[in-house]
Amino acid sequence: MESLVKFVQDEFVTRKDLPEFAAGDTITVFYEIKEGNKTRTQFFRGVVIQRRGSGSSETFTIRKMSGSIGVERIFPVNLPALQKIEVNKRGKVRRARIYYFRGLTGKKARITERMR
Repeated sequence: MESLVKFVQDEFVTRKDLPEFAAGDTITVFYEIKEGNKTRTQFFRGVVIQRRGSGSSETFTIRKMSGSIGVERIFPVNLPALQKIEVNKRGKVRRARIYYFRGLTGKKARITERMR
């Protein structure tokens, strides 16, 4: 049964070409918002906390600071409203899920940039 579900997801769900990014990277996600009969593009820029799942059910979590309040948003990889993703900075972290980043403030919350 699981293989049938995986087959259907692979065949019928459209895949978007997204850039390579991982936990610790700073990215900007551009997505479409519908308000009434108007649509506009909004962006969300922050640090990737995690990537989770595989295939069509894959999601990623982004955290940004809005003033002194941390805001996290979970995006599905194949969200129809997702327009594009830009990788602004590649971060050097040792973990795939950086939940410890939630407790850091100020200069401790900086992530060093990874050299290519």
